[in-house]
This record gives sequence, structure tokens and C-alpha cells, in this order.
Amino acid sequence: MTSAASTSPTPPSSDATDAASGATYRDAGVDIAAGDALVEVIKPAARATDRPGTMGGLGGFGALFDLKAAGFTDPVLVSCTDGVGTKLMIAIESGLHETVGIDLVAMCVNDLVVQGATPLFFLDYFATGHLSVDDAAKVVRGIAAGCSGSGCALVGGETAEMPGMYAAGHYDLAGFSVGAAERTALLPRDIRPGDTLVGLPSAGVHSNGFSLVRAIVKRSGLAWDAPCPFAQGQTLAQALMTPTKLYVHQVLNLHHAGLLQAAAHITGGGLPGNLPRILPHGTRAVIDAAWPVPPVFGWLAKAGKVATEEMLRVFNCGLGMVLVTRDPETVMKRLNDAGETAHVIGRIEAADSTDAPASLDMKVSPDFGVAGAGA
Repeated sequence: MTSAASTSPTPPSSDATDAASGATYRDAGVDIAAGDALVEVIKPAARATDRPGTMGGLGGFGALFDLKAAGFTDPVLVSCTDGVGTKLMIAIESGLHETVGIDLVAMCVNDLVVQGATPLFFLDYFATGHLSVDDAAKVVRGIAAGCSGSGCALVGGETAEMPGMYAAGHYDLAGFSVGAAERTALLPRDIRPGDTLVGLPSAGVHSNGFSLVRAIVKRSGLAWDAPCPFAQGQTLAQALMTPTKLYVHQVLNLHHAGLLQAAAHITGGGLPGNLPRILPHGTRAVIDAAWPVPPVFGWLAKAGKVATEEMLRVFNCGLGMVLVTRDPETVMKRLNDAGETAHVIGRIEAADSTDAPASLDMKVSPDFGVAGAGA
């Protein structure tokens, strides 16, 4: 984070003004000193994410990055932005702020790698009505952990303290990331009938569909600190706050080995809403939904009486990334050797006509983890 608060330059005497003679920014609800303290607290975490190409540090008006020093010859920049959504409400209500920063990074960098881009740097936006340095520091340390886990640098951001905009204790997050790929190495590329679909498992719900998750939890009557009904030894909040999985190294290692035609990050909209986005006209993805499903999805489907079709349309249902490859044997071996559990889930076929929009055909196994659980 480069700045302490969303403020204009303030005269040196503003916070020192006698309350009897005039108003102060602190009286209005903005504590510049707290913002400055947060920057100092998170500087070591941000500095630990430096990578080749990083220039300077926190505190400037903008962040610099040297693409040549990062090793690129003819780069194309790829950028994306995202948030964490209403998963933040669980963090706020349960006091579990440590991992939402990982979610924020993952939602951005996972989108970068499906373009074939290496994540280079990340910036965050943290907005709140009243800045709690302790809570904000937990969030930013999570952001730094996500950056370290994906090889990108936390180069800056903004902390906005805006009294009256947020309820007490509430905050919002947005993230912005930039990556780069050599011009000749962008994804997707040359997807054809006969290509194989490989799914990488999710860590859970990740960061999509939490408005439905929260509605189901309310319907269940369970408190956030209740024992989790689908994960032993955790509270319900702890299990649901499992952070979004980072897929950067898995995808890029395969891509740089020339083994990928495409990849799709499975976020809001599930497989039906995301996989067709990467496919060319005249093709369709044919999938057998039979992979292992994390227990959280079965519980959500049963507790909320959610139909299978709705579960698949809202949640990742156990797959956070889908790869398109022409060499599934090598891809599976590399993933397994790296400790990743992957599943061949289907194939690419030709559509009925060459100009037909890309589509998805999915056969759901009767024992699929969310099948038959809904009303």
C-alpha cells in the first residue's frame, strides 16, 4: 500500500488544531496517524514479495516495474481486477481476517495465468469507515502471502478511511494485478476436437457464491463459531474461509513446457459459465461430472435444498481450474509428480456447425457429490 489514507495533502497543523478553534480531520473520522502506522506495519510483508523487475518501494505516488529486468523480450501486458465479494461478511462477522487477502490475490492471478501470463505485480484497495490497524494488517499480510505464493510483487495500493460509507467494523477489498507473456506464448491457442480436459481440484468454495452460502447458513440456524458439520475440528466460519487456491505455478509450468492449449479459471458461473469462454466457435466441451467433490458442496446442497443444476451454475463444485491439453498422459504425470491431484473430466468435440457458439454438454453421475441433494 503506497498511501496511508484516501486523503488530499493536509497542512502540517491540521491534526494539531485546537478543538476549540476549529475542526480536525480526526474529529471528522479520519485518523491519518493510523493510516501511517498501517503502512509501517505492512512494509516488511510487502518488501518480502519483491521479484526481478521490482523498482523502489512503498510510499511513492506510483509503482515502477522493469519488464526487461524481469526477463521479457517482446511482452504483451495482461491485467485484471477483482474482489472477494460477500465472503468478506463472514470474515467481518467471525473476526477471521487472515486469509481474505489470499483470496483477493488468487482471484486476480488465476485469471492472469489462463492467458499464459506470468503475474508480475499486485496492488490492493482497502476501504473502511474507521481504520483498525490490527485488522487491516491481518488482511494485508494475507495479500502478501498470496503474492509470495504466486511469485508477484506487492508494489502498492490504497487505504481509504471514509466515515459514513461503511457500517462499524466493515471494510471492502479490491485487487488489481498485471502480468506479461511473450507475444508468441499467449493462451488460448489452437483448440481442436480431440483435445482433452483436465480438472484441477478446488480448495472449497473459493470466493464465489457467498451470498447463497450465507443464505444457506442463515437457513441452517448455525452460528459462525458452531462446529462445522462437514469438516471435523473446525468452526463453520473457519471451514468456509478456506482461501481460494493459487494455480499459478501448476498452470505456468505446464504452459512453459508447451503442454497446454488453454486453461479456464472456474469462478462465478461454475463450469457452464466459464469453460465455454475459452473455446472457439464450432466446438463444445463434453464433460462427465464424476470427480470427487469437497464435502462443503454436499452440505450446501442438502442444507439449502439446492438443485444440482443450480449448484453447478453457482459454485466450482470441486474444480477450480480446467486445462485443455493434447497430451493428457504427460500433464497428469507432471501434476501427480508435483503432488497435485488432477482428473481427466472430458474432451473437446466438434459442434454441429463450424459457426455454432461454443457450448458445454455435461453428464452428471448419480453419485456426484451434489447430485440429488437439492429439492
